[in-house]
Amino acid sequence: MAVMKFGGTSVGTAQAMQQAISIVAREKENGVPLVVLSACSGITNKLIKIADAAGRSAMDEAMALAGEVRRHHLELAAALVSDNVLRNELCAKIDAFAARLDMLVKGIEIVGELTERSKDMFCSFGELLSTTVFAAAMKDRGYDAEWLDVRQVMITDDNFGFARPLNDICLDNVRTIIRPVLQRGTIVITQGYIGATADGRTTTLGRGGSDFSAALLGAWLDENSIQIWTDVDGVMTCDPRVVPEARSIRVMTFTEAAELAYLGAKVLHPDTIAPAVEKDIPVYVLNSWHPDAKGTVITNDPERLAGMSYGGLVKSIAVKKGQCIINIRSNRMLGRHGFMNELFDVFSRYGVSVEMISTSEVSVSLTVDEQSFSEELIGDLKSFSDVEIEHNVATISVVGDNLRMSRGVAGRIFSSLKDVNIRMISQGASEINVGCVVEECEVVTAVRNLHHEFFSALETEGIFEVPAGKP
Repeated sequence: MAVMKFGGTSVGTAQAMQQAISIVAREKENGVPLVVLSACSGITNKLIKIADAAGRSAMDEAMALAGEVRRHHLELAAALVSDNVLRNELCAKIDAFAARLDMLVKGIEIVGELTERSKDMFCSFGELLSTTVFAAAMKDRGYDAEWLDVRQVMITDDNFGFARPLNDICLDNVRTIIRPVLQRGTIVITQGYIGATADGRTTTLGRGGSDFSAALLGAWLDENSIQIWTDVDGVMTCDPRVVPEARSIRVMTFTEAAELAYLGAKVLHPDTIAPAVEKDIPVYVLNSWHPDAKGTVITNDPERLAGMSYGGLVKSIAVKKGQCIINIRSNRMLGRHGFMNELFDVFSRYGVSVEMISTSEVSVSLTVDEQSFSEELIGDLKSFSDVEIEHNVATISVVGDNLRMSRGVAGRIFSSLKDVNIRMISQGASEINVGCVVEECEVVTAVRNLHHEFFSALETEGIFEVPAGKP
């Protein structure tokens, strides 16, 4: 059996939902799947806008947007459910959710305050609505499917906006609530991204948490595979919008996938990998629009990996834009201890995550998200060092298993970047990542040169798959 997670673009329209339903039906031939859905594409962003509008008492704007959310799902119901009784029941459920959303808007406007707890409640409507429509559409086609409110199962702490599941409680709930339904042959349709505290308050697992939800449910059920269905043909050698010749990677390790996720790859949420690694469950990244494409399998199974890792060399190139370099210089660093502790204590106090770092005897260069730091943080740094900031840069990371131990790779990387002004280099402790920082205007040149260097001769060796629709 499998846990099948469909992202927003895979359930965003009536046509997309029909395609997803056909994929679920095909999977049922191999065993009864658990289906985890995101909100329809664009709906979560719209719900956040509704919350913000309610928080500033912009009632007309909030209610207009809430009306758009309602209409979108009613249009899906009309397009996907032909049985009159089922459609009327579905429309009533959609109207009930819409009424609760309207009440929430009015409540926030009356109180005059938007909290993280309230935001989680707003955001939950996206997944609740998409799964309600999907379950009704499956029943309309004659499939034995049951809608399940995941908040009965996914019990979390009260860290609203980024809640973490309480593992032991969730495991018991999965065994007593979900497993019996699957065992009697019924497809379970449930939500990703959301959960609830032990006393019933709605929480969210953070943006991208639907992947995390699917991986956790798969681990708790001891499933054979976790399938992440999206709109691309698996994990790519790089962003195909930058390099049209980018190819789908057939197989990669958990470590490579996790590294790519943290370094900016958009396919997988970083937390997805952890539950799968713990249970050694393969994760498949697949394209719902091209279900016959092989996509990418992420695994540590040596049999699958044998002959597919290309000698431990490069698997993919990740880019993270919107970065800036903070250069810190101080003679206090020279031959003295405690400086780095003082330096990173500043970033810790302001809750700023450092992405990449490079050091010398008297200087430290590091990258952070352009939007994450403040003048107050810079002021604190200037109290004990000279500080210079370089804006509009991007990190480029070359990822591959055992990369650091492969002779000549670094030379090939930087030789291919000879026409690019490299602002910073970072090897770090990772054996699978070599990173550098370039100006954003040179990202395209840098990535194309790297891709040509490492992948142009490999497309016929069976390591990569040509994405569907490409030559």
